[in-house]
Amino acid sequence: MNAPSRPDTALGPLLARAAAARPSTRLHFHTETGAESATTPELVQAAARIARGLRAIGLRRGDAIALQLPTSRETAVLYLAAIEIGAVLVPIVHIYGPAEVGFILRQSRARFLCVPQRWRNIDFLARVEALGHLPELERVIVLGDQTPRGGIRFSALEAEAARGSADAAPTETPPHPDDVCLLLYTSGTTASPKGVQHTHRTVGAEWLTPFMDGDGPYLTPFPADHIAGFNFLLRPFVTGTDMVFMDRWDAAQAAALIERYRVRLSGGTPFHLQGLLEAARHDGRDLSSIAAYSLGGVGVTPEHVELADRAGFAGSRSYGLTEHSTVSCGWRDMTLEQRRLTDGRLQPGSEVRIVDESDKDLPVGSEGDILTRGPELFIGYTDPALNATAFTADGWFRTGDVGRLDGQGCLTLTDRRKDIVIRGGENISSQEVERILARHPAVREVAVVARPDERYGEKVCAFVVLAEGAALDLDAVRQHFTAAGVAPQKTPEHLVAVDEFPRTASGKVRKAELRERARATTGIQPSNTRRPA
Repeated sequence: MNAPSRPDTALGPLLARAAAARPSTRLHFHTETGAESATTPELVQAAARIARGLRAIGLRRGDAIALQLPTSRETAVLYLAAIEIGAVLVPIVHIYGPAEVGFILRQSRARFLCVPQRWRNIDFLARVEALGHLPELERVIVLGDQTPRGGIRFSALEAEAARGSADAAPTETPPHPDDVCLLLYTSGTTASPKGVQHTHRTVGAEWLTPFMDGDGPYLTPFPADHIAGFNFLLRPFVTGTDMVFMDRWDAAQAAALIERYRVRLSGGTPFHLQGLLEAARHDGRDLSSIAAYSLGGVGVTPEHVELADRAGFAGSRSYGLTEHSTVSCGWRDMTLEQRRLTDGRLQPGSEVRIVDESDKDLPVGSEGDILTRGPELFIGYTDPALNATAFTADGWFRTGDVGRLDGQGCLTLTDRRKDIVIRGGENISSQEVERILARHPAVREVAVVARPDERYGEKVCAFVVLAEGAALDLDAVRQHFTAAGVAPQKTPEHLVAVDEFPRTASGKVRKAELRERARATTGIQPSNTRRPA
């Protein structure tokens, strides 16, 4: 395959042309309110109307518009409309509470925020009220009947476009391919989420790189606010792949939808695969239409690939990051050993170097730090201070992961240097959890590590040195994190009190020893670590 280059066009025209070229491509949305299907041209047309409404209320090229929305037809339309205008999309994962959302809105300087009125058990209007003072935020767009003061209903945007059609005309300069169009916040080694900036070129390069292993339909478990979910929501316009979406992961529903639509392709973390197979067995669902299943995320082992193969479809592994969407990918034409033991072939255009601590290249097959480069690599973080350590002097990205590259161009991850926990495919910063828990009066010192978990890949494990005479249990920890207003997934699920931490000669906590101690209590053997592509 020829290596793709970054497209010399903005995403709006790219998507419109692709939808016109493949007008029968259908996207099926299954949400808590029902099911809805639409062709890609229908979505492009709806987005054009909503874009006029957004322009009428003041959204312009370069403005940040934040969205904390489940996967739905309306979400797809809003994404398309913002891209057409040339605004900067800021998807926010639904698990984030007021503390994280407020930080993202302030740092991104978002002028608009889109939320549902309520979804599942979350009252988003109450969450908005808890955000505090946000001087840059002008309007809140709500999918529902109620809005906060000064807010507007999504359903009213078309009426706004009709009333202000003359003023809403797109008179500003069209978006440039090098404009930032996507700003995703991901947890890493820093205590606060990091803003990952992608341009029309970097996103377009990802969509134009071969990824689908054959024809669809494709069912994805990833939410639209995740890098994988964002790509799966809009990439089908370019590839012409029919898609099946759920607004939340439900293994029984996934099995039913695979049977109903005769889904041929799917993927997810080990958590998704295991849940799908268990639900299919329990409910007697037919999964025989599936041809390939791509696995990513923490804790993928050769056994997970074998589990997929035994179920009748080719399992494979892949590797990517929010910063570099897909570095390597497994394919059905690879041997079983390659699919089991590696994270796939490097994607066309993607380059990888395996280096030592001095950035010196290591021989083929040697284990070292993974550096990447490619047309879909992000252009940098919103905080310039992070870029100094994230990139080499000649532009290679330091992934923070460890692995090796073989002579056939297959990459295998073996470890990671980043101090994070990956729970069910979501990155959780150990430093952030430590910072919150350290504020509890019973805690003198805290160190947070990942504890392997067969269902979620990893869970948060906190080792604590308690203040003299103090006591602490998980109930108290949960109350403390609820009061902090952060995503509940960040709450430690395992708590270990120790008299002191193991330390290096310079006084640093030996987290490797704590990870091994946490692992020893599970009986789970070490495995490769990766996040979803």
